[in-house]
Amino acid sequence: MKTWIMAAAAALTVATSAQAVTVVTGDRMLDVTTGRYVDRPAIVIGDDGKIQQIGNIASLQLPAGAKRIDLPGETLLPGFIDMHVHMNSLAEIGGYEGLKYTDSFWSAIGPYNARKDIDAGFTTVRNVGSGDFDDVGLKQAIDGGWIVGPRIIPATYLLGATGGHCDDGNGLPPSMSADKTGPNIVTSPERGRELVRWVHKYGAEVIKICATGGVFSLGDSVGAQQLTYDEMKAIADEAHMLGLKVAAHAHGDEGIRQAILAGIDTIEHASLASDATIQLAKQHGTWFDMDIYNDDYILAAGTSNGTEQESLDKERMIGLKQRQTFQRAVRAGVKMIFGTDAGVYPHGDNGKQFAKMVQWGMSPLQAIQAATLNASEALARPDVGVLAPGRYGDIVAVRGDPLANVALLEHVDAVVKGGKLVKGPGAVQ
Repeated sequence: MKTWIMAAAAALTVATSAQAVTVVTGDRMLDVTTGRYVDRPAIVIGDDGKIQQIGNIASLQLPAGAKRIDLPGETLLPGFIDMHVHMNSLAEIGGYEGLKYTDSFWSAIGPYNARKDIDAGFTTVRNVGSGDFDDVGLKQAIDGGWIVGPRIIPATYLLGATGGHCDDGNGLPPSMSADKTGPNIVTSPERGRELVRWVHKYGAEVIKICATGGVFSLGDSVGAQQLTYDEMKAIADEAHMLGLKVAAHAHGDEGIRQAILAGIDTIEHASLASDATIQLAKQHGTWFDMDIYNDDYILAAGTSNGTEQESLDKERMIGLKQRQTFQRAVRAGVKMIFGTDAGVYPHGDNGKQFAKMVQWGMSPLQAIQAATLNASEALARPDVGVLAPGRYGDIVAVRGDPLANVALLEHVDAVVKGGKLVKGPGAVQ
């Protein structure tokens, strides 16, 4: 009797183990580390969401009774990573139009944007700026399984100078600003260190600073430096001590140069970088994260969404120059990652940047690597970005050859996150 019970328990364990495993198959899979295709792939994903085995289906011994996600006719790629999004922003509402909405509205639209991004194939995003720690709450809701969305690396509050790009009081009279300095304003190197500790305490996994002016901040020059070298270095040093990376919004050449010298890890936008600064970035191993698609949307929308004419004029001045800088940086061999500034243009259109990156100098493989392999490295996240054992089973599927036509990635057929189908027939809704 005892032997029978033990045998039944063993059989139940095997059955449960098999049911906890998911096998994803397709016609072929792109190995982003080599640029080669694997024909008839099978990806075995455990109940922890991570890949256990991967290879040609004929070479693997698949668990009997495992759950199957079969994607015939599809090319499989790693889930994409967007390194520059704003989950609590809407491109459809710009300028002073935003003041018509109550504060909690902006946290409420986070789940909407999260669904749009993951359905576009972006299974991981770095959220580089949210007020009230909204991105942390969104991350917790997604991680807890209450809503569907990508893995989020939150920055929480942007850190910047009084009157600078990160100052939400810009464009408002003093009487409408209850706190004249703002909770995220850097006034000295020591204040910068203190703010790094504060946002990290409440959930920041990356630090975002504003080193220069910006397009959508009223009253500042888009290229003017706004934080000092000492302030940026103090922030970078403190963040690195805590094991965090630092991203710097920076359009102007001097601000970019000072940020690189201060030890900032990724330069966002990098629009006006000179050849000398591009070489400096290459020497320091600094990543450039350049949102070269959204100029199309901004100029097409104009002021119809409430964007102020001042901001539109800045974009007209800087958009083409940024794309030309991107081209020079690629040719020079600067390390590049994929970031779109979703929220400035509609979430869900993230994949449209792949074709722009190719148009301005990358090969299709380089553009894909920017959103997978490179982004994983820049995040210091060895659990995403590549389809390999030990990494999350985050997968996108498209019909056709993205190395021949990278625009295929603008419309993905299926998305798997951690072994669960979130887009495609039978997906979680």
